[in-house]
Amino acid sequence: MEPLEEELVGMARWARTTGARIVVLFEGRDTAGKGGAIRAVGGRLNPRQCRTVALSKPSDDEQTQWYFQRYVAHLPSAGEIILFDRSWYNRAGVEQVMGYTSQGDVDAFLAQVPTFEKMLVDDGILLFKYWLTTDQENQEERLRERLEDPLKRWKLSPIDLAARGKYDDYTRAREAMLAATHSEHAPWTLVDFNDQKHGRLTLVRDLLDRLPDTHVEPPAIDFPDLEAEPLEETYEVQKPIKGYPLD
Repeated sequence: MEPLEEELVGMARWARTTGARIVVLFEGRDTAGKGGAIRAVGGRLNPRQCRTVALSKPSDDEQTQWYFQRYVAHLPSAGEIILFDRSWYNRAGVEQVMGYTSQGDVDAFLAQVPTFEKMLVDDGILLFKYWLTTDQENQEERLRERLEDPLKRWKLSPIDLAARGKYDDYTRAREAMLAATHSEHAPWTLVDFNDQKHGRLTLVRDLLDRLPDTHVEPPAIDFPDLEAEPLEETYEVQKPIKGYPLD
């Protein structure tokens, strides 16, 4: 991953220099590895430039808005990179399968998405849509790991548990979504995440390969030697607390 991280930093420098606007959508089944993939892309980048958007359940006011409205508010300005941890495609996935929206709303969404995304691309946004795949056996193993690991228990939601019996339903919903929204201007890319480490490498390499030539030399920085010996910290008002015991 290290050589790819260096290329990602170069990508961010290119975006800042050229004013490019980049949007990457991360979709997939629960436990597929979206969080790890997002960290792989943005973990080494300046968080002021590369932001992750993970929206919670819409508020009462947001439920009365145009469906795409709350997502539009998070689109990038010049030089920014936005990583959506789930996106507007919630409507064609979780909301549909779990019965949180009507079939009419889903149909309207699938009809509108190609036009919405063409507007983004025509305005100059570089849009990348990734779907992370995983077999049910691996999904079950990862859900059980969340159950048994107290550091991961917070990841196990009631929706995750309810979705266990809907693997085929999610497959059908995904295929309908791909058929309606895989377009020349905004294609989908499926990445095998049964092996998550391999999947992250594959996704990052694909993302970098689909960008224009992003090579921009870093600015030269003059870094002269200090004119005296380095100083140590001194304290008058307050001292540091006692260090954590290492023995």
